[in-house]
Amino acid sequence: MSRALMLQGTGSNVGKSMLVAGLCRAARARGLRVAPFKPQNMSNNAAVTADGGEIGRAQALQALACGLAPHTDMNPVLLKPETDTGAQVIVQGRRLTSTRARDYAALKPRLLGCVRDSFARLRGAHDLVIVEGAGSPAEVNLRANDIANMGFARAERVPVVLVGCIDRGGVIAQIVGTQAVLDPDDAALVAGFIINKFRGDPRLFDDGYAMIASRTGWPGFGVLPWFPDAWRLPAEDALDVATPRRASGLHAVCLCLSRMANFDDLDPLAQEPGVRLTMLGPGRAIPGDADLVIVPGAKSTRGDLAFLRAQGWDVDIAAHLRRGGHVLGICGGYQMLGRSIADPGGIEGPAGTDAGLGLLAVDTVMHPDKRLEEVRAVHAATGAPFDGYEIHIGRTNGPDRARPFAHVGGTPEGAVSADGRIAGSYLHGMFRDDGFRAAYLAGLGVAASGTGYAAGVEATLDALAAHIEAHLDVPGLLALAR
Repeated sequence: MSRALMLQGTGSNVGKSMLVAGLCRAARARGLRVAPFKPQNMSNNAAVTADGGEIGRAQALQALACGLAPHTDMNPVLLKPETDTGAQVIVQGRRLTSTRARDYAALKPRLLGCVRDSFARLRGAHDLVIVEGAGSPAEVNLRANDIANMGFARAERVPVVLVGCIDRGGVIAQIVGTQAVLDPDDAALVAGFIINKFRGDPRLFDDGYAMIASRTGWPGFGVLPWFPDAWRLPAEDALDVATPRRASGLHAVCLCLSRMANFDDLDPLAQEPGVRLTMLGPGRAIPGDADLVIVPGAKSTRGDLAFLRAQGWDVDIAAHLRRGGHVLGICGGYQMLGRSIADPGGIEGPAGTDAGLGLLAVDTVMHPDKRLEEVRAVHAATGAPFDGYEIHIGRTNGPDRARPFAHVGGTPEGAVSADGRIAGSYLHGMFRDDGFRAAYLAGLGVAASGTGYAAGVEATLDALAAHIEAHLDVPGLLALAR
């Protein structure tokens, strides 16, 4: 049986996902067969796996750090929020049910068995499994039947390292306070702590570091300075999509929908020197100088179409098109561009039909069978091939499909308006392909930059591992694993 180590955080967004990715790459460089694992994740940004399921995007990045293809065992429970109080529950890559937050606890005992089965398979195939917790173990009100943090660690007797984020402030209270509220048997599994995201001279925190060790009795494994190239890695949270400030270039504006999903299409665009990407939040009008408006995927298409209209973005898009602009709808965004969206079975919410934006002559009907598939496509306008993936439940048809966005295995995919300025496609991940991205942007007047997206991600993972090696006690961390 292989060894395992778990990183838990004092809260969400303290940098657990990136630390796991960097440690995975560092362990791999040592010749270890290493795999990532997250018992439960909550994200609408999913990756399609080789075994035909879906997992959180962060675990797909961690798999890449390990030199592995993403697999559903790496994230056996994925919660995809559909409303403020409910989520779709994905178990080992497949939809199990949709449930309200208050009813989810009743499912956890059943899900723990699935989590442990997936973990056992990973341990059986690798030398080391690095586990990422979710949220914080300090949320002791959720401790009963927990499968994400200490409930899992106790069940599998996996040692835990607690990660605190100093960039948010109050890191001493984060770590000392977490110990104060933990059950003693849970606290006994904590083998140490890490301070993450320090800006400036880490020596300035020597006294604070010593105070945490003294108050908790836990050893520290280092203070990790801010990693400046983090923005080059795929983001799991839309708020983390980095948009470098540029004064010029093609202005691409992405509408940040309330249930935006699978927005990894944007990361490669953000890194193009000839593109100025704006992530447009609610309450802001689409800028008049926008060249391209992107309507991204959505976990709740009809709900987010109503959200889009509530921001006045439908009026802004019409004005944008009158100025000669372009619009690209991806997945749920493609559905919104059509004439109607029907959900007769109430799959994404109350059954019914809503009028779309009417920018493409297509209509969508929701079906219970989700399409999860990696595909090889050819862009109809430029002939550029690219790899992408489908992750949707709708089926879309109509006259504008006679002008497809792409071809998949010789079959038309997506739709384009007669003037070519409005396009919709179900294919995610298209902009990760350097050749396609260059061809698409050339059609909008952007000169090729030669940016290699995949090569850049690999180089950044190597740099992250080197950064961690330089500042953390990696041998000590790996020695904890059991």
